[in-house]
Amino acid sequence: QKSFAPSLEDFRVARRREKEVMGQISQALVNTFVTALDREDIEALSAALYKIPKTVEKFAERYALFAEQLMDIDYASRAGLLEKAAGVIVEMVAQLRRGMKLEEMRALNERMQAIESEADRMILGLYQELFANEQNASRLILRKDLFELLEKAIDRCRDAGNVIYAIVLKNS
Repeated sequence: QKSFAPSLEDFRVARRREKEVMGQISQALVNTFVTALDREDIEALSAALYKIPKTVEKFAERYALFAEQLMDIDYASRAGLLEKAAGVIVEMVAQLRRGMKLEEMRALNERMQAIESEADRMILGLYQELFANEQNASRLILRKDLFELLEKAIDRCRDAGNVIYAIVLKNS
């Protein structure tokens, strides 16, 4: 379990930094007279983005607690979807900074929706497999909880993408 401590601390530090940035954004909105985007849109995006690392940190904390019991479980495919979703969010934020290009943002949002749909499909397959094959109740609950946290992190990416897309729709 000691091997997980540094990586968990990295998650905590990143989330604290994100929280500080969120506070700085809120303060800047109070102090700034004119912004290119509506203040409430900036606040909504800041809040949506903050929830992503918060959910990932929850997964990491729980995984670290029970890693020895779950060593044979493969989280790679779901973590890969989360990585793709986070990559789309990075692209969307970069695109937002470059301007309000509706068609490009629509394509990115559609990509995000497809990733989230794939995650939903995977979680249904997991439920079927878990309840059909897992005999140990505590292990079933642990696995279900961890997979649901990964899926929730992907949902958080989708939510942030929806906020960005709504901002572009509103301002284009």
